Amino acid sequence: MARTLAGSGRVTLFPMLHMWPDVYGVGAYTRAGHFGATGVVGYIPIAEVPDMSWLDVAARHLPPNADPAGRVDWVLCTAWSSRVVVKPGTWDLPEASWSVEVDTKAVPRGNDGAMYGHSELVVGRFAFTDGVDERGVPLVDEVMMARARALLPSGYNRVRGLEPVPA
Repeated sequence: MARTLAGSGRVTLFPMLHMWPDVYGVGAYTRAGHFGATGVVGYIPIAEVPDMSWLDVAARHLPPNADPAGRVDWVLCTAWSSRVVVKPGTWDLPEASWSVEVDTKAVPRGNDGAMYGHSELVVGRFAFTDGVDERGVPLVDEVMMARARALLPSGYNRVRGLEPVPA
């Protein structure tokens, strides 16, 4: 079982070009740890869309000869930018409970090992939560997850025959 990181706070959701040229997913950005030192960048699982590996998405967006360490910086830049330069389809929640199944932890190359206030990046499968069960496992808030999946307007993934599930 994957390691799970959970928390609560501000969460920004945004449509993200996942697979060029026409498959979109929904990205999620938040912070964790002391003073938000850990940048948490996840993806909302959507049945019709393949899971989003953020570092693979970064590799597809960077030049082929780019330093692989730059992928971490690219992910942090993209997530942070989605919050400060809001585009249509972005949903910014001032307070929400969340969890992420951690795929990868990495350290940015930025200034002295920090970038956008983060000294660490965690990427993985993101979920809104509503408490925990008797074993301490986060309970998924299905209403919030449906609203997050609905950020992809009808037709976003139509070219490949993929349609988001209606909320």
